[in-house]
Amino acid sequence: MSDTHAQTVAYVRDTILPQQEPPISEKGVVRWLRANLFPDWFNAILTIVALFIIYKLLAGFLPWFLGGVWTTDSLAECREVLNGATGGCFSVLTERWNQLLFGFSYPDTEYWRPTLAFILLFAAAAPLLFAMYVPSKVLYFTALYPFIAFWLIWGGTIIVPLMALLGFIAGYFVFKQVEAQSFSGALGAAVVAALIVWFIGGFVSEAMTGVLALEPVASRDMGGFMLNFILGTVCVSLSLPIGILLALGRQSHMPIIKWICVGFIEFIRGVPLITLLFVANVVLAYFLPPGTNFDLILRVIIMITMFSSAYIAEVIRGGLAALPKGQYEAADSLGLDYAQSMRLIIMPQALKISIPGIVNVAVGLFKDTTLVSVISMADLVGMIRGPILASTEWNGVYWELWGFAICMFFPVCYGISQYSQWLERQLATDHH
Repeated sequence: MSDTHAQTVAYVRDTILPQQEPPISEKGVVRWLRANLFPDWFNAILTIVALFIIYKLLAGFLPWFLGGVWTTDSLAECREVLNGATGGCFSVLTERWNQLLFGFSYPDTEYWRPTLAFILLFAAAAPLLFAMYVPSKVLYFTALYPFIAFWLIWGGTIIVPLMALLGFIAGYFVFKQVEAQSFSGALGAAVVAALIVWFIGGFVSEAMTGVLALEPVASRDMGGFMLNFILGTVCVSLSLPIGILLALGRQSHMPIIKWICVGFIEFIRGVPLITLLFVANVVLAYFLPPGTNFDLILRVIIMITMFSSAYIAEVIRGGLAALPKGQYEAADSLGLDYAQSMRLIIMPQALKISIPGIVNVAVGLFKDTTLVSVISMADLVGMIRGPILASTEWNGVYWELWGFAICMFFPVCYGISQYSQWLERQLATDHH
């Protein structure tokens, strides 16, 4: 049969037709619009309504933002410049940015110290957040960072954080020496060793107050977004390990430990955070010896950490309960003791399940640091409500200041949320 005849017979073509272009409605932007915005009449109506709302918001916001004034010294001057036109008075940000970021009393010449501590935080957190991409040797800097940051922000002699570091090192070495004999005994010996070093370090630091000393800054002089960031970072970092211990304690078979953990968790979860902050500010002083100077920021850190650790404990307990019983039995069959099975098998899986809940608590905790303004601490909200809006120059400026607060908090909270989603994708081992 000739080729010409074969091509005329139905279903016996032996040559390939040239590729045809898809219809205009099935490619490019048109296809995307049809698939995502106008798949049917109901979604088309929702898209149109959403576009109308976005248009109205932008039509009101853009002229106000683009027509804003940035160079005046007061609200009255700003209104004179605008002369009835639409525009925001952003001069309050250019004049008071240092108070919004660092508080009212932090020395102007020392702004580089908290700024440097903030930059170093990314290097310290990298091996913890991106362990698969960062060399493990950077963990040494991560261990040193809390002491470096304390010295940079609070100032004083470097001997104080150095002796604090030596206490932890001494406790670690004592723990490793005694761990093989008894875990609880090793923990107790480590605490005793650390306390001894810190006790000696108190005398050493008093004798060497001028060694590598930065200008001391009292806690009452700290404020602005810097205070919110310090509270959020420290409390989230401390509440996670404490929450893990509380979750394990609540599931313990030892009744006293279980009752203590259950009582702590239920009490803290049943009390508003603002109540705990008032306790930290006022009531806690009555339980201390007369003349004791207990730093207010430290008191607030303790209360916020207690509050968030109770919630994280419940999140992790849910992760532990979600694991199949076979995981616990598999750990027992391998001959692992309790600490080994939790560290190597149970807790990694429970933490993976608990990531969304932990992140939810962390984001809520970071936003709740603004509650310290109620106890007269000059955080970002406290600075806006207090010295700035109370001043005659800027009394009446609201949208600009609260918009600045949004621009400070939103990137941090959104970044935490995005990191958690990325981490979930990295740990997704159960996909087929």
